[in-house]
Amino acid sequence: MRIRDLREDSDLTQKAIADYLHIKQNTYSQYENGHRQIPIDVLIKLARFYNTSLDYLVGETDVKERYKAK
Repeated sequence: MRIRDLREDSDLTQKAIADYLHIKQNTYSQYENGHRQIPIDVLIKLARFYNTSLDYLVGETDVKERYKAK
């Protein structure tokens, strides 16, 4: 999962992302540490926030750019 790297690259705190997602900071921390599965709706919000794809977030591709509809 790449959510920690994306957050740190954006110079954001866990609290800032948790606030954006309307969740508690410790819940977000558990997502980053792999102690809790991330619900699909949260993954979608994170992908939109970072302007990337779900595949990139979960490590299925190294292409960071979001897919473009044809």
